[in-house]
Amino acid sequence: MFLKLGFVALAAAHLTSLVLCTPVTFDRIEDTDSLQPRAPATFAHPGVLLDAAQLDFIKSKVNSGAQPWTDAYNNMLASPLGSLSRTASPTATVECGPTSTPDIGCTEEKQDALAAYAMSLAWYVSGSTKYAQKAISYMNAWAKTIKAHTNSNAPLQTGWAGSSWARAAEIIRYSNAGWAASDVKAFEDMLRNVYLPKVIGGSNSNGNWELVMMEAAIGISVFLNDGASYDKAMTKFLARVPAYVYLTTDGSYPKAAPGSGLTTRSQIVSYWQGQSTFPENGIAQETCRDFVHTGYGIASIAHVAETSRIQGNDLYTGDVGTRLRYALGFHAKYQLGAAAVPSWLCGGSLKLGLGPGK
Repeated sequence: MFLKLGFVALAAAHLTSLVLCTPVTFDRIEDTDSLQPRAPATFAHPGVLLDAAQLDFIKSKVNSGAQPWTDAYNNMLASPLGSLSRTASPTATVECGPTSTPDIGCTEEKQDALAAYAMSLAWYVSGSTKYAQKAISYMNAWAKTIKAHTNSNAPLQTGWAGSSWARAAEIIRYSNAGWAASDVKAFEDMLRNVYLPKVIGGSNSNGNWELVMMEAAIGISVFLNDGASYDKAMTKFLARVPAYVYLTTDGSYPKAAPGSGLTTRSQIVSYWQGQSTFPENGIAQETCRDFVHTGYGIASIAHVAETSRIQGNDLYTGDVGTRLRYALGFHAKYQLGAAAVPSWLCGGSLKLGLGPGK
């Protein structure tokens, strides 16, 4: 279902991206207690995925008709979620089961959050208040309505929607878009009380869950100027990345995430979809599941790294950046058909589909 959110997610992503049983020994698990606080003394705004300089860069490129920025922008506006006649469809209790079954408000919430982000970008680029007001209408409608996320996919759903809400809200709030202070407060309360508690504790499901949950938690923390929550989410993120993307320096098999309960090699191999040999850098925990979910995880790593850079801590130059670079290269060569799938990797068969999909 999430893949079908599709076109506006792809266009917005394109627009923004153009700027930019053996026991496990202790050292196989990140020591989260030793990680230092990462929140800045003062948060930069707008500061979730895009900062003012990047937004100005996009604006200048689109307004001068430069490519490929102009096509990406026009494609975003031409998508169903870019329509000004579209209206919000908020739900008080969003219930999402496995594969969003049941789907009670799940698709609508994800679509509305993405639409708000698209409209916030359109406002910043064009300066037309009609886009700002449309973005505000989505955020206000949900802030006045939603009370909870329920069922098994609730943490994932909250991460998906929460990450988009934070991006949209940062742009609108810090660009003189006319968002009333009382409405900003209501939106803050929604993120603080409905979204943040659902994502900040993390997940022991497949790694893309916790990665997008931390992406949402970090973005929300920036919007709320909440240093404590930012530090908590960033600490969990920094421990999850080494448990999602493998480097040969990790040893003969991958690390386990703190609190995962994975204490043997056989348990880790099972969690890594049965992949039992690790001769190359960049293999991901979900590579042998499919490239779609792997792409979700890699995207969240990149998004958090960019937000962290904006907030004064460059993760690209350290372990996170190294793992991100190898993960992108490893999966891209198979997605693009530039390399044959070796027999040692996922039994010699891969389910491709890296990217937002249809």
